Amino acid sequence: MLMKGSQIVMECLLEQGVDTVFGYPGGTILNIYDEFELHGYKDKIHHYLTSHEQGASHAADGYARSTGKVGVCFATSGPGATNLVTGIATAYYDSSPVVFITCNVSENLVGKDSFQEVDITGITMPITKSNYLVKDVTKLADIIREAFAVARSGRPGPVLVDIVKNVTAEEAEYTYLPVSEHASHGRLAEMLRRSNRDLANPDPDMGDIDRLLELIEQSERPLVLVGGGVIRSKGAVPQFRKFIETLDAPVASTIMGGGACPGNHPLFTGMVGMHGSHASNMATSSCDLLIAIGCRFSDRVATDPPSFAKNAKIVHIDIDRAEIDKNVQTYHHIIGDARRVLELLNERLPRHSYKSWKEWVFSQREVPLKKDNILHAHEILETVSELTNNDAIIATDVGQHQMWSCQYYHFTRPGQLLTSGGFGTMGFGLGAAMGAKVGNPDKVVVHCTGDGCFRMNCHELATVEHYHLPIITIIFDNRTLGMVRQWQNLIYNKRFSQTDLDRGPDFVKLAEAYGLKGFRAANQKEFEEAFKQALAAGCGCVIDCMIDIDAMVHPMVSAGTPVTDFILH
Repeated sequence: MLMKGSQIVMECLLEQGVDTVFGYPGGTILNIYDEFELHGYKDKIHHYLTSHEQGASHAADGYARSTGKVGVCFATSGPGATNLVTGIATAYYDSSPVVFITCNVSENLVGKDSFQEVDITGITMPITKSNYLVKDVTKLADIIREAFAVARSGRPGPVLVDIVKNVTAEEAEYTYLPVSEHASHGRLAEMLRRSNRDLANPDPDMGDIDRLLELIEQSERPLVLVGGGVIRSKGAVPQFRKFIETLDAPVASTIMGGGACPGNHPLFTGMVGMHGSHASNMATSSCDLLIAIGCRFSDRVATDPPSFAKNAKIVHIDIDRAEIDKNVQTYHHIIGDARRVLELLNERLPRHSYKSWKEWVFSQREVPLKKDNILHAHEILETVSELTNNDAIIATDVGQHQMWSCQYYHFTRPGQLLTSGGFGTMGFGLGAAMGAKVGNPDKVVVHCTGDGCFRMNCHELATVEHYHLPIITIIFDNRTLGMVRQWQNLIYNKRFSQTDLDRGPDFVKLAEAYGLKGFRAANQKEFEEAFKQALAAGCGCVIDCMIDIDAMVHPMVSAGTPVTDFILH
């Protein structure tokens, strides 16, 4: 059937099962937006208009992380496209599958510094799995199909498709092609074969599997470290839980691995690294075998790579060969999808017991934190955890509140923690919460943020109100850039340069200005009452929690030092 390029875009989205798009229109992408009205696609694909393109990018990302589907985001050329860059990088560093579709100026205007022209494919090349500039309408459908295949395959990640405006107005033959037939479809199959990305999950080497089983048999103090690769791999979490319970060894987590092992599991020691638990960091230093699954060994985990797990044989399991020996030198590695590797291990792994080792590790846990008339971060998160039965989706921004959320909310499943672990994006949380609520309408969605982070994208409260998204925003309001102040307090001799946020707005009044409900809490009783009201409200709510300006994340290890060199307990 002969169709304009704009309609081909929409039909290709339907091929992929897309029913949700986040975006913001502009001149060059108007032909695609016109399709919502012209051919009735608004009844098949729900479009969410955000307040800013960055909010759309984070919403598509949060939708992808919380549902396991590929997120989709639209934007126009020039500043519309560049406003996506932070969101694209956020998705890239956390391996989140999002397809970003932008439109550029017409082909005859490309390269002439035309109004709102920008080389968005050049800008995003380092932060996408692949990107495309489409100048031929006959290739449009197959490029979009390839974009989705690349985004979801292997190690997931973002892909950008930039379409010159004239292509959206030109016509070409379009034939519906089910996703199941893409790999065998002539030109598309050839495009996929020529792709410089490995779209197939590498099959694990059985010799490597057997070698790990030998190392386990020889070990007396094994530790499992779970990362985001287990969360991203479909079906990996049940296999992972079977593996750790058969092995019966302590389990630590990176931030991105949150939810792979339930937070209240008897084997779970907590996070590892700069703000890792005392038990996790001590176990990392004392284990004789570290089995790391789907993690990057970033500088926030392996704070000092040469000393990291210095007494252990490190075994790294990852789908991406480029991660092996990139940050930490390994003794052994297995290349493969986490689910498949764990399946093969579970078929052969006998039941083990490390009673004395576990007793020592769990004796290293921190003492319970105090409770008094001051509102403490751990009380906020413990209350949220209790009143949501550990079942809420938690979207965070970046900083102290992020670490507290990871420490004190007991995540139980993949896709429950939405946080910018790799890129550290302030302003990520509210957009991600919107995407999560759209994708999971029956789940409670809580946005945890700091007063500094919240200011960055609080305009998305307009989106929350317009689409009636009952998201609960909790502001850990210490009237400062908390994590930066913590560093200044501990490392910079209390020189608090440019971190005080002694200014507006009044967050309760701001919420009310957007048509939402606002609450303020100065102690535990007030917070508990406010959160109960927010749960029952049926609309977006903001709770401004007044916490101490010098509240700190415990523990803390300085960058570049061993994970057991705590400067704060």
